[in-house]
Amino acid sequence: MAYLLNVVYLAALALASPWLVYQRLRHGKYREGWDAKFWGRVPSRVGDNPCLWLHAVSVGEVNLLAPLLERWERLHPEWHVVISTTTQAGYALAKKKYAPRAIIYCPLDFSWAVRRAMRRIRPTLLVLTELELWPNLVAAAKRHGAKVGVVNGRLSEKSYRGYRRIRWLVRGVLAKIDLLAVQNREYAERFVALGPMTKTVHVTGSIKFDGARTCRDCDQTQRLARLAGITDRDIVFLAGSTQDPEESLALSVFERLSAEFPRLRLILVPRHPERFDEVAAMLDRSAVLWQRRSKLDSPSQVNARILLVDAVGELGYWWGAAQIAFVGGSLTNRGGQNMIEPARYGAAVSFGPNTWNFRDAVTLLLERDAAIVVRDQAELEAFIRRCLTEPAFADELGRRAQELVLQQQGAADRTIELLEQLVRDRQEGTRTDAAHVPAVEQRATKGPTDVAKHVAPFH
Repeated sequence: MAYLLNVVYLAALALASPWLVYQRLRHGKYREGWDAKFWGRVPSRVGDNPCLWLHAVSVGEVNLLAPLLERWERLHPEWHVVISTTTQAGYALAKKKYAPRAIIYCPLDFSWAVRRAMRRIRPTLLVLTELELWPNLVAAAKRHGAKVGVVNGRLSEKSYRGYRRIRWLVRGVLAKIDLLAVQNREYAERFVALGPMTKTVHVTGSIKFDGARTCRDCDQTQRLARLAGITDRDIVFLAGSTQDPEESLALSVFERLSAEFPRLRLILVPRHPERFDEVAAMLDRSAVLWQRRSKLDSPSQVNARILLVDAVGELGYWWGAAQIAFVGGSLTNRGGQNMIEPARYGAAVSFGPNTWNFRDAVTLLLERDAAIVVRDQAELEAFIRRCLTEPAFADELGRRAQELVLQQQGAADRTIELLEQLVRDRQEGTRTDAAHVPAVEQRATKGPTDVAKHVAPFH
């Protein structure tokens, strides 16, 4: 099976090569990590301590690791931690956020690459985020003797239909996974329908709620606000994780409202770094006064009401500076981005109708009247105008959103309980059973540990 998959992957890579070359030349993507990705040449871990390998595809999944990592290291200060990612943006953020822990590019699912990486890292536990079902990677981990878990798992209706077409392959992969900790019962039922995994599937909720910062006074948010010259009198409308044409819609709305509301400011945060220059060109064509985040050296240089955040990994803090939020990828076919982030700060949250990637969070927010769906530019403008003219409406919308986020927390603790059971199962040669999962909530509240203890020494 591994050799058949290798052939399929090589064929897919050959077909995609013109697009990869274009993306590399046009946007600077896919330039790094090919020795690790294609050949599995990652640094070799030194020492025999237990090792946790956490894999996160890109920026969103990298951010997701924070509450899990914090809890695990409090419980297991002796473990080495290795974090892998796939994209350049994810790698850069992981280096910034989790150094000095070991950060690597994950090998592609070629049998020779994953085998070499497994020999060098020697994980005790491999944890994949959301939906990373790579057959050769999972098989290599199992041959090495590691336990394999999927956390914050999700399986959309579209992905489920696709997996059903190759059910013969998917069943074999799922049978090797020791734990599927999924966000809701709907996802759990889809996974179970694909294979006989009743004892390995557990509903834990979404870890994204646990990473929620709710205090606008945190040092990083305050520093960025000062850097941008944002004062308490300003009303910030932030359009984050946006895709084309959401930036232009947000700009048009701002232009229509800016004269009437002189304290209104606009912050644009495109989802993908390769679009920073594209959005900058759009702003230049509009003849508005604007600034780049990367050019803000001191508050004294601020003289524009529009800011383009051309930096990776800062959006979670910029949301804390906003009173009005639009979450992007929701007026396009992307399926929406993380609306929990602005909700946690108590912003008045809006998003488009295409939010299937966050269906649970959207359902909860709408049921509690804690967010607004806007279907086009006119509805976005009407929403922002109401927030500006009816501050009590915006405040109440934000209060309900923040309250909801606080009520939904706890998935990270439940996930850690299950991962701990995997470690015990590895020692005992059994599989995870929810009935034997002990509570770790009290232990997870111990004081911080020394990060250096978790750094995997490499050579």
